[in-house]
Amino acid sequence: MKQWQTLWASAALAMSVCSTGHAQIQIGQTAGFSGQVAAGVKETTDGALLYIDSINAKGGVNGQKIELTSLDDKFDPKIAAENARKLIEENNVAALFLTRGTPHTEAIIPLLEKHGVALVGPSTGAMVLHQPVRKYVFNVRATYQREAEKAMTHLASMGITRIALMYAGDSFGADGVAGAQKGLTAANLTPVVLEKFDRAKPDFAPIVAKIAKADTQAVLMVASGSAVVDAGAALRAAGSAAQIVTLSNNASGGFIKSLGANARGVIVTQVYPNERAVTYPMVKEAQELAKAKGLTELTPAMLEGYAAAKVLVEGLKRAGPKPSREKIHAALESIKKLDLGGLEVTYGADDHTGLDFADLSIIGTDGRFRR
Repeated sequence: MKQWQTLWASAALAMSVCSTGHAQIQIGQTAGFSGQVAAGVKETTDGALLYIDSINAKGGVNGQKIELTSLDDKFDPKIAAENARKLIEENNVAALFLTRGTPHTEAIIPLLEKHGVALVGPSTGAMVLHQPVRKYVFNVRATYQREAEKAMTHLASMGITRIALMYAGDSFGADGVAGAQKGLTAANLTPVVLEKFDRAKPDFAPIVAKIAKADTQAVLMVASGSAVVDAGAALRAAGSAAQIVTLSNNASGGFIKSLGANARGVIVTQVYPNERAVTYPMVKEAQELAKAKGLTELTPAMLEGYAAAKVLVEGLKRAGPKPSREKIHAALESIKKLDLGGLEVTYGADDHTGLDFADLSIIGTDGRFRR
C-alpha cells in the first residue's frame, strides 16, 4: 500500500485504499499511524470520524460531504512535511487536520503559510503553536506547559518534593519541561534529576539509574507512547517505585494497554473533560455516536479528535457552499464563543488557542482513567 494512497475509512475506522477523486470537500491529515504514537493517533482519528460521519450522514456541509485523506508519516517530521506537501499541492485539500507531534507540526508550517492553508486541531500542546500566534494554526486544546505546570503543582500539594524530569530531546520535550519548571519554581522546588534522551534512539538505563539513586518520589516523563512505556519498565527494573506522570499526548486506551502491568497508578494529564462525564453535552453526544458504531468505550484521545472535528465542521459551514482555503481561514478566525457542548471556543487574529481546559487523571486497577 503506497503511503499517499492510504485513507482512513470511516465505516470500519480502519485503513483502506480509496480514491480521493470524488471528494466534495477534501481535508488532509498526516500523522503517525505507525510507530510509537500509533495507538493514540488511531483513537484521535476514530473520534474525529465519529463526528464527520454523523455530518456526512445528514448530507454533509452545505450539501457537500467531507472526505478525510490520512497519510502515515511514521512519526517522522521529514515525512510529515512531505505528506503535507502532497496533500496541499497534489491532492489540493481545502484544509489540514489533526496532525500529531510538535516538530512534525512545526515542519509543515512553512507550507501552510506558502499556500494559505488552515490547520485545525493539531494534536500537540506546544507553546510554539500558540505564542506567537501562528496565522494558519487553529488549536483546539490547552498547552503542554499548562498541563505540566498543573501536574507539578498537584504533586507539591501532596507533599512530594523529590521530583525528576526526563524528556525527549526535541521541541516537544523542551516545551513540557518549561511548564514543569514553572510549577516547581512556584512550589520552591528544583528537580532532583533533569535528563533528556534521544527521541529516535533512547537509552534509558543511565537515566533511570540516576532517578533510583536520588530516591525520587515522582518522575514526569515528557515523551510519546512507547518511549514512556519503555522508560517506565526500565524505571521499575531499576528498583524505583517513583510515581510516574506523563502528559495528555498519552491519554489513550492504547497507551494503557501498552503499559501492561505497570499501568496502575500512572498519572496522565488531560485536556478534555472525563470521557464518561455525560453532564457535558459533547461527551454524551460522542458516547451515543460511538455506541451506534459498535464501539464499547470512548477514550480521551477520541474525545480530542471529536472536539477538533466539531471546530473543523463549524469552519466549513461558515465558509459557505464553495469553501476555498481563504474562506475557511477567515471563517475559523470568525468563531466566537462556539459551544462544543460544555466547552467554549473563541478565535481571533491575536488568539488561536481555542481551549484552556486542563485536569489530571490516574490509571485505575481496571485499566481506565480515573479522576
